[in-house]
Amino acid sequence: MGDYGRPLRFGVFLTPDAGAVEHVLTVATTADRHGLDLIGIQDHPYQPRFLDALALMATVLARTERVHVFPDVANLPLRPPAVLARTVAGLDLLSGGRAELGLGAGAFVKPIRAMGGPVRSPAEAADALIEAVALIRALWSDVPSVRIDGTYYPVDGVRPGPVPAHRIGLWLGVSGPRLLAEVGRSACGWVPTSSYIPPHELPDRHARIDTAAQRSGRDPAEITRVYNVFGTVTDGPSRGFLYGPPDQWIDQLTELVLEYGMDSFVLGTEGDDLAQIRLFAEEIAPAVRAAVADERG
Repeated sequence: MGDYGRPLRFGVFLTPDAGAVEHVLTVATTADRHGLDLIGIQDHPYQPRFLDALALMATVLARTERVHVFPDVANLPLRPPAVLARTVAGLDLLSGGRAELGLGAGAFVKPIRAMGGPVRSPAEAADALIEAVALIRALWSDVPSVRIDGTYYPVDGVRPGPVPAHRIGLWLGVSGPRLLAEVGRSACGWVPTSSYIPPHELPDRHARIDTAAQRSGRDPAEITRVYNVFGTVTDGPSRGFLYGPPDQWIDQLTELVLEYGMDSFVLGTEGDDLAQIRLFAEEIAPAVRAAVADERG
């Protein structure tokens, strides 16, 4: 484990605050205008103060020109995968190939239950996610029909389509051994979050993904590694991981690429701070790209 040599991408973790719609859209257009690559949108359908993530995805894609947008990550228990596949494929076509799909098993059981969603044990949730990945992939393919004898998402002769405009990234937001292995076997990428999986825990997770990938005949370098990171760029001295001056950010993000295997960074800030986002896009991201290029060169 180390640098997988993948292209670097930088983005913003967008809070879908229903009470601040104009700010939400300004953050999105700022990210696009300042050259960021990704916008990740939280998906918590049970949260009354949040806009629906897929509705917001559609609006953001319509108001931007180049940035790719994805649910970070879609809540599977409340998003039937057959419908989710068609929705994201449609968004991809409408945006000229700029929709991606982050998908998770659903970590918050009580609000999912309150919303009318299924209550599943961890093992059942893992089984359901694995079934969903297979179904979504099949519905994005050009096979005549799809039949899956699943426990959670059985389908019998459903016709796939529409075919997306590009090969949509299917990225799993998971942390357990079994689902990390599924990333290696079948997913396009992995989406951990720094507050749940700090840097020192990344090597073990990468190893599980890579072992499963190699056993499935895949090159681990095919799999993108998207890190949701939270912090603050300051003028003062360091106060911890990604809390300090720009030079510290540049050094730590460069290390995360070269030593810890990550290739994409989605920034979350307090209040979705526009000044922080601009600084990240204009100063930090280019410097990290340059530093990594120098090392790789």
